[in-house]
Amino acid sequence: MSYNMTNVLGILFANAHEESVPELSAKRTMASIPFGGRFRLVDFLLSGMSNSGMSKVGIITRSNYQSLLDHIGSARPWDLARTDGGLMLFAPYGRDGEAGLFRGKLEALYSCIGYIKKTGCEYAVLSDCDLVINPDFSHLVETHISSGADITAVCHTDDYTVEQTAKSSCFKVGESGRIEAVSINRAMAGRRTMDLNIYVMKVSLLVSLVEDLVSLGKFSLSRDVMQGKVGELDIRAYEFSGFFRRICDLESYYDANMALLDHDNLAMLVKSQRPVYTKDRADAPAKYGFDCVVKNSLIANGCVIEGVVENSILFRGVKVGKGTVVRNAILMQDTVVGRNTSVANVITDKNVTIGDGLTISSAESCPLYIAKGRTL
Repeated sequence: MSYNMTNVLGILFANAHEESVPELSAKRTMASIPFGGRFRLVDFLLSGMSNSGMSKVGIITRSNYQSLLDHIGSARPWDLARTDGGLMLFAPYGRDGEAGLFRGKLEALYSCIGYIKKTGCEYAVLSDCDLVINPDFSHLVETHISSGADITAVCHTDDYTVEQTAKSSCFKVGESGRIEAVSINRAMAGRRTMDLNIYVMKVSLLVSLVEDLVSLGKFSLSRDVMQGKVGELDIRAYEFSGFFRRICDLESYYDANMALLDHDNLAMLVKSQRPVYTKDRADAPAKYGFDCVVKNSLIANGCVIEGVVENSILFRGVKVGKGTVVRNAILMQDTVVGRNTSVANVITDKNVTIGDGLTISSAESCPLYIAKGRTL
């Protein structure tokens, strides 16, 4: 018999790792970074939790969260607009009686410990929002319960670069699946088991860890719990084998978007039995001019295309003028590209205007970013 997922609390950290992509997070949280033509990063985790039957989710913010509030709204798209439970957003407070922002996830959790206790949930799922992933949280929770572990950590084993491991935690996993050691931000190329920062544990254990460690001046979940308690607690690895991408810099953001142009990747991420929900802008269908050419691209509603678009992702409301060629580009919401312009290997943020007769391009390995609201 499957576990009743209404007894599982979801907790998302909206700002975690945003320093990795300062271009995209200067005026928004990591959770609200646009992705894939119509989504925000938070949509994938919220949808996964909703599809798994979770009905209580808290999002902890730190700064720049106006766009997140605007996107979430009443939380109706994720079926989390409820009188009992639903979605709760928390403002950025530090420890009790002390002014200032929290220093780490333990202090962030401590700031909303009353809410965590009040939900009455038995288990909690904690996650950052830097992942493009659509996991089956019910299977994760059931695996955790059946294993008898104190904490279950979602991870993925693969060949990683020095740059990737330098910004992540990696596990040494024993034959039983128990995590024996945790390394944090150690630059080590090769085959590694990387922590995806999604954890499951009992709410009672979470509350105990947070209250005890914060009282000792500790504030880091990865360093003070995952690494510091690895020998004391039974922490198990949960190997995730589906499609996912981690956003750790501008290049990884570009590559993650472009990966969706592969139909197999898109089908693994957005499944009919686990759809991804988002805020609906009610745009009209995309409009294609008589002489336009569109190849291997994702085109959202509201776009008007009169030129050539190849290997690109166009968000809602993008306009491409006649005689213009857009290749290998990510054009966010309401970007306007004029006539007879060439755009290649470029990321435009929202509401960018590119004039007529221009050539804007960058090397494939390093996409050019154009900030929100800029006019060229």
